[in-house]
Amino acid sequence: MLPVLDGAEVRRRWSGRLLAREEVSTRVRAIVADVKAAGQAAVERYTRELDGVDLQENGFRVTQEEREAAFQAVPDHLVQAIYKARDNITAYHRRELKGSWMETDRTGTILGQICRPLGRVGLYVPGGTAAYPSSVLMTAVPARVAGVAELALATPPRRDGTLPPLLLVAASVAGVEEIYKMGGAQAVAALAYGTEKVPPVDKIAGPGNIYVTLAKKEVYGQVDIDMLAGPSEIIVIADSNARPEWVAADLLSQAEHDNLAGAVLITPDAGLARAVVAAVDRQLATLPRREIASRSLEDYGAAVVAADLEEALALANDLAPEHLELYIADPWSWLGRVENAGAIFLGPYSSEPLGDYLAGPSHVLPTGGTARFYSPLSVATFMKRSSLIAASPSYLQAAGGFIQDLARAEGLEAHARAIALRVGEGGR
Repeated sequence: MLPVLDGAEVRRRWSGRLLAREEVSTRVRAIVADVKAAGQAAVERYTRELDGVDLQENGFRVTQEEREAAFQAVPDHLVQAIYKARDNITAYHRRELKGSWMETDRTGTILGQICRPLGRVGLYVPGGTAAYPSSVLMTAVPARVAGVAELALATPPRRDGTLPPLLLVAASVAGVEEIYKMGGAQAVAALAYGTEKVPPVDKIAGPGNIYVTLAKKEVYGQVDIDMLAGPSEIIVIADSNARPEWVAADLLSQAEHDNLAGAVLITPDAGLARAVVAAVDRQLATLPRREIASRSLEDYGAAVVAADLEEALALANDLAPEHLELYIADPWSWLGRVENAGAIFLGPYSSEPLGDYLAGPSHVLPTGGTARFYSPLSVATFMKRSSLIAASPSYLQAAGGFIQDLARAEGLEAHARAIALRVGEGGR
């Protein structure tokens, strides 16, 4: 059942779902510290305890034979879909590439920026209740476009010690060289600090559960991370032009992810809200993951009747959702009012799953209100920049006095003297 709530209650529920219990944080810190100290032995121990898999028997790094067997196991139409998605994602993210630049002023001084890809990146792909080959593509392809030399992918093994064939196909198509059967906080720690079998990385990217997210937070500083991604979420702003069945399907597309997912309709049309609630009930009855979706909707879903579209947009901006659909008569006229959203979908045919799989932009997006300051995963996620300064004598002569004044105002005499030696005390 999709409850009908007001905006204040939705705010309260969404903020509460992201609070990690202290015992979870304590457990994550202990796992990360253990892997840092004990290395591969700790990774294998946690994999036995938490995943029920003996890596000594089932293998730790995916072999070429396993990759080839995966292509044989996956139907051709799914392999073709993986290639199509990769090509669309590649085309989109190539538009984001920005190269190094330099500018020379009239004195001959050169200022600029050098842009380089990261050398080695760890990608995390969730497992557990579902397999996500799409997340492989949505992380690995932008990294490849950026020019990252080495990609190491970590994902939890299934109980039989294998990985889903379609996930392995996606990794091969995306150009991932290393695939490791490890998940959770122990995988994040292994990527960050390295083990006897896993060289450390420079950055970790990709979504995961609360253990993965907290582990990324714990290792930040040892490595960089993309973002602290939480449970999936969607807000659909709809008016009387919307089809209730379509809106209900889009809400359920997020609710079926996990128990903590959030799915909210905001509409000024009370009749539409009632119709969507009824449509959700009808569709839930035949949904394979209805238990998960039902729990999600009951705890974190809602239909909110707003006074008008202005109020609807204000609530959406306040919640800063991962996905925002503008399923209204003229979405383009309202686009400028959207301030906080990970991805924006305009019009009735821009259903959120289009972004999850095939449109092109990465579906790794800020969640939990972090769209106020985080951006989607992109080519920039996998780049680093160095500033470039090459001063001419005349430039330094003209600027030297200002630099000395500012340095001495901060009490940094050595800074001032470094300039004075080059231009003299009176340089301006």
